[in-house]
Amino acid sequence: MTDTYRAGRASFADVSDIDLFVATLEKFERGEMDSDAWRMFRLLNGVYGQRQPDSQMLRIKAPQGILDEKQLRKLADVAEEFASGRGHVTTRQNIQMYDLKLERAEAAMSSLAEAGLTTKEACGNSIRNVTASPLAGVDPDEPFDVTPFAEAMTRYFIRGPLSSSLPRKFKIAFEGSHRDVTRGPINDISFVAIGKKDNVPYFRVYAGGGTATLSRTGGLIASEVAAKDILDLAEAIVRVYHREGERGNRAKARLKWLIKKIGWEPFHAKVLGEWEKIKEHDGAKLPFPQEDAPVAEIIRHEAEPEVVVPIGYAAWKRTNVLQQKQEGLSSCFLTLHLGDISPTQFRGLADLVVRFSEGALRTTVDQNLVVRHVANGSLTAFYKALVDLGFERPGVSTLSDVTSCAGAHTCALAVTASRGLGSSLGDHLLSKGIGLGEDKAIESASIRISGCPNGCGQNHVASIGLQGGMRRVGGRPLPLYQISVGGGVVPTENGMPGTARFGRLVGKVPAHRVNAAVDRIIEAFRNEKSENETFDAYLARVEVANVKKAIGDLFEIDENTAKESDFIDLGQDVPFTIGAVEDDHMC
Repeated sequence: MTDTYRAGRASFADVSDIDLFVATLEKFERGEMDSDAWRMFRLLNGVYGQRQPDSQMLRIKAPQGILDEKQLRKLADVAEEFASGRGHVTTRQNIQMYDLKLERAEAAMSSLAEAGLTTKEACGNSIRNVTASPLAGVDPDEPFDVTPFAEAMTRYFIRGPLSSSLPRKFKIAFEGSHRDVTRGPINDISFVAIGKKDNVPYFRVYAGGGTATLSRTGGLIASEVAAKDILDLAEAIVRVYHREGERGNRAKARLKWLIKKIGWEPFHAKVLGEWEKIKEHDGAKLPFPQEDAPVAEIIRHEAEPEVVVPIGYAAWKRTNVLQQKQEGLSSCFLTLHLGDISPTQFRGLADLVVRFSEGALRTTVDQNLVVRHVANGSLTAFYKALVDLGFERPGVSTLSDVTSCAGAHTCALAVTASRGLGSSLGDHLLSKGIGLGEDKAIESASIRISGCPNGCGQNHVASIGLQGGMRRVGGRPLPLYQISVGGGVVPTENGMPGTARFGRLVGKVPAHRVNAAVDRIIEAFRNEKSENETFDAYLARVEVANVKKAIGDLFEIDENTAKESDFIDLGQDVPFTIGAVEDDHMC
């Protein structure tokens, strides 16, 4: 299967990036560059210091989440040869690898470049990976495919004059429908497809969203922007931020803080003024006519013979299969365990997308994968292939599909081992039948976990959000989680994505009691819900005091009530500690 905009897709890599990385590393090793300057440089090239000494995390950009067969095989090779043997899908559709030795970074980057992959501006004070709906081009509700426009935005900014010299990180998302699977309102810029006029695609544009220490929903920059103008408008926002953003206090350097400082109306006026200046000089051009953006040319695979239906197929089909707008084809979601993929699985996926699909797949901001254009008649055979690869888990985007940041397993900033809780809680809910597609009222809600206040797991916009922390009990550190409820993305009245709703803090629960706390919140919903109310809607409207009443006794812990296991983080086998951190920002 081929399509017109991805067949022969130009590389995102540039060997000059790697040459500069090597030259700069040598300069640092000779003592000609201080450690702060070196740290900022390596972050801009996707190399992030882990908690473990002499180990690096490598972040690999996957623009719009698209990874083709060749890239999947290359990721397998790099994970095996240079890293710990696993890849990890992030909440910005990137791939991360761990335990890389700095002296092997050049070889890993060069290998990735052979498949068109780059780490450039994957971290640091840069324009990060431009995300897009993984259903772009197949969503029955979308007005048009946003993929080529998102790719044009990626190529416009990468290695640009401002892209690596911003006050802080900068995030851009493209959404194609009311599903808002990119969580646009918490991005620095969000482009939402709204329809066409005289065959011209139009976007609604928001700016200034974010979470963590200042949770803010993006404000409306423009209600209708023709596709030909999106590069110029993005450039205007970036210019204002570059010129006026905070550079002295890193904690208040994001775009949202600039807007808080000067006010929305002055910020909006500055952006519109800058936009006019850019247009006066003709501005940027899309690499294709706006009325004739490249679209996918779908070549259908013949349906494969049905196989004996494996156990679990029915639940998987209920939760993980979406009928596309193209008749007879489905998009199939692969629910990853904590976003992880092994080299064997990478290679198996490469075989699978050639056999069943378009020769590529897409990552999601929920740390999962989606394989599109699978013939409906091949679904049983496709599922059998997933079982063979270990991807048979159902429950994508349900309550049991828990999203977690990397946590203290590798991240130098994390307080708790959030992956341990994510694994425990997801398995716990699935064991209770939540995530099998049979109780949609509960399953439509979400759980997201962050191991520290930076919010990489996007806990602030979860139905149930969990943020790692600690408390001293009898002089010993004990891992706990702040529980918040009611977060999410709120559609506007016309059904298009509009605002973010941020969770309200309920209290702090010791890590080993979180599963019980979630069980009790579910029980409270079942007892108190109104007719046809969903769990997500209930958590958005319930009084915090009511939630505290249900779980408040779990907050209390002292020397007499604490068990020895309470002092060991989930997924760990040694007593909980707070390690020293370096000033890298992974999120």
